[in-house]
Amino acid sequence: MPGENLSRDEARERAALLSVDGYEVSLDLRSAVGDSGGEGPRTFRSVTTLRFRCAEPGASSFADLIAPAVTAVSLNGKDLDPGEVFDGARIVLEDLAADNELIVDAQCAYSRTGEGLHRFVDPEDGETYLYTQYEPADSRRVFANFEQPDLKAPFRFEVRAPEGWTVWSNGAGERDGSDGVWRFAETKPISTYITCVVAGPYHYVTDSYERTLTDGTRLEIPLGALCRKGLAPYFDADDVFLVTRQGLDFFHEHFDYPYPFGKYDQAFVPEYNLGAMENPGLVTFREEYIFRGKVTQASYEARANVVLHEMAHMWFGDLVTMEWWDDLWLKESFADFMGAFALVGATRFTDGWITFANRRKAWAYRADQLPSTHPVTADIRDLQDAKLNFDGITYAKGASVLKQLVAYVGQDAFLEGARRYFKRNAYGNTRLGDLLSVLEETSGRDMGAWARAWLQTAGVNSLTPQVLLDADGRVSELAVVQEAAESHPELRPHRVALGLYRSTADGALERYARAEADVSGARTVVAELAGAEAPELVLVNDDDLTYCKIRFDETSLATLRERLGDMTDPLARALCWSALWNLTRDALLPAREFVGLVLRFAGRESDIGVLQMLHAWAESALVNYVAPEWRPTGERLLAEGALKELRAAAPGGEQQLAWARFLASVAAGAEELGLLRGLLDGTETVEGLVVDQELRWSFLEPLAAYGVADEAVLAAELARDDTASGKRHQVRCLAARPSEAVKAQAWAQVVESEALSNALVEATIAGFAQPSQRELLAPYVSRYFAAIERVWETRSIQIGMDVVRGLFPALRDSAETLAAADDWLAAHASAAPALRRLVLEARDDLARAVRGQGCDSGSGG
Repeated sequence: MPGENLSRDEARERAALLSVDGYEVSLDLRSAVGDSGGEGPRTFRSVTTLRFRCAEPGASSFADLIAPAVTAVSLNGKDLDPGEVFDGARIVLEDLAADNELIVDAQCAYSRTGEGLHRFVDPEDGETYLYTQYEPADSRRVFANFEQPDLKAPFRFEVRAPEGWTVWSNGAGERDGSDGVWRFAETKPISTYITCVVAGPYHYVTDSYERTLTDGTRLEIPLGALCRKGLAPYFDADDVFLVTRQGLDFFHEHFDYPYPFGKYDQAFVPEYNLGAMENPGLVTFREEYIFRGKVTQASYEARANVVLHEMAHMWFGDLVTMEWWDDLWLKESFADFMGAFALVGATRFTDGWITFANRRKAWAYRADQLPSTHPVTADIRDLQDAKLNFDGITYAKGASVLKQLVAYVGQDAFLEGARRYFKRNAYGNTRLGDLLSVLEETSGRDMGAWARAWLQTAGVNSLTPQVLLDADGRVSELAVVQEAAESHPELRPHRVALGLYRSTADGALERYARAEADVSGARTVVAELAGAEAPELVLVNDDDLTYCKIRFDETSLATLRERLGDMTDPLARALCWSALWNLTRDALLPAREFVGLVLRFAGRESDIGVLQMLHAWAESALVNYVAPEWRPTGERLLAEGALKELRAAAPGGEQQLAWARFLASVAAGAEELGLLRGLLDGTETVEGLVVDQELRWSFLEPLAAYGVADEAVLAAELARDDTASGKRHQVRCLAARPSEAVKAQAWAQVVESEALSNALVEATIAGFAQPSQRELLAPYVSRYFAAIERVWETRSIQIGMDVVRGLFPALRDSAETLAAADDWLAAHASAAPALRRLVLEARDDLARAVRGQGCDSGSGG
């Protein structure tokens, strides 16, 4: 029988045969505390009653369950032998009736990988915390079900929990005083992957939201927010509630469909693999969104964006759900777009589109140039494919395409289409055509042609301006040249704005002319700009209307080399930085030149999110794209530049904090490392810089990597910060130390053992590969390729992804490593497609780095 994977064909066959009337799920979680009771995994009792209909009585099917043991199975009153019908992943159901009742009594395992019901013991106070995380298909680790998004049903949960605990689920609940069981209201019909249970001694804060709807009725939504008790002193729940209320106002105004799931709790939970999950009525977030130290406004903006992204899912994804993971974009692309749309339209973060252009689209551009790139509407053959397609294309490219769609059909038509989509498909499942049909109605445009160009083809186009001047120095013709990669040659229709920039009397570089145009084919002339004065800079895709790589003509590029810091418009400046970074990644601009631009102009950057992105890009350029022989020079220049900007920044400001963190990431010389050590022990100060606990750990990692901070120093720091966060930081720093024995131990802990939780696996991997230790990592090239297939086969898919991605020997950036990757791929043609995809992606990143180094070597200087 097939194992844990589920194919699209199997899901379609089962959906055609079965329809589900409801679930009753009873969980006994009292085993979460105390002694586990012996060897083997710690387990809990799960009893599921599943009522469903069969369109073909007498047919056979299966239910999904991943559990160490099944105690009893009953189908329509007949007891079945668990040993005969359960194989560890599926329960065989034969001779089905028209109406069926399945009862499964199982012992399910608590998770330490963040998949299923995760159990976490807080080292600070010994308290135990539980939460579930399922997407795409891990609810079957907690209760028996039909694990596919189009078999929706109402759910009713009851939970037995340790004394003193509180339990939350999708519906409102309370503890029955007679038997101590928590019982929850039945949900609306929802998919299995968005059911949720959170349990433990969490700190819980409440609020409420009220609104008068368009029909005059009063809507009241109870709000809640929760976190571990150890994080309560840092929990700014008021700001979370503020953004929540602003989002609810925004979506009710634009969607005209009342929030359909009763209460709205938001749980910030430990060791979480994702950013957040849109469980209706009980959204879960990674607890790192509760800030233990000082952070910049970019961090608060990011959290607000995630809150709004998950809230948009209440309509796009929960109320109306894709039929299969092929149309994952129907929820993720919309939520990503709507998160930014609401961020700008409803909150204090009015520059959210700058972050979208600079950060989210960078994720999309990278993903869309990998060998694994795929159309926004993807071909998802099975659950492993689905797991890997939560990527930059499904999220950020899809959202970019929707932003282009709004420019194409108009905001009013787009939102009216969304409103009709909700009302027609509430509590149901949809495909691409269901959305396109309502957008055609509301816009009057042919959505089929647009969808074929933007949703059903892969790859990113490049747009380059061509400027011809007449004898008087004015524009005689301005054209846009569109190009595509040979592997994905589609030339798409683009709605773009073109901006012409020149110097003002006070030395600023500002836009003096703008035109919108529909670009199609290989070359498009923009007649509206003929006759304009000669520009110093032409910015294609000004205002970021479309999804493309921006290129420059020679005059514009020369202007940016000298004048980038003089651009006054923050979005235009961010778009130019993004374009320059794409040129660097494409080996069209020497990486040392990009580093030089950051050193010259980043100190003048006013948008803190853009500044932090520039820091990340500059570090990546140094680690991956500069010629190896120039790295020592680059390290010195970046460290000197960071130190200079740190000392020049306004005391106590967020720019100062950003430069302090960047200094820690690039520190390599005695002066910088000495300053970091002095800031830790109090012998050095920088006016206004508060070295809080989080910043202390940031300073300790480079000190550990260069052998300045040893195991005793890190142990002392953990004693100072003996918390879950402190433990993760310490584990990362321990793995960063420059010793063969340290690397061997870290490798064994991650690759050869399953003792570490998902969060500590992630921390160990983050510390293992240090750019200053390339030679120390040389033995792990062959070990990596020898181990990954076994890891993939024996570990959970989340841990498998973490290991295969995180331990790929990217720092051994040579032809030999590329050859080793090619040899593995050739010898493992029949390996799991998802595993091969991860290796292909990492190999492609490495090949891109090697090409970038070649470009940089040829630049000299």
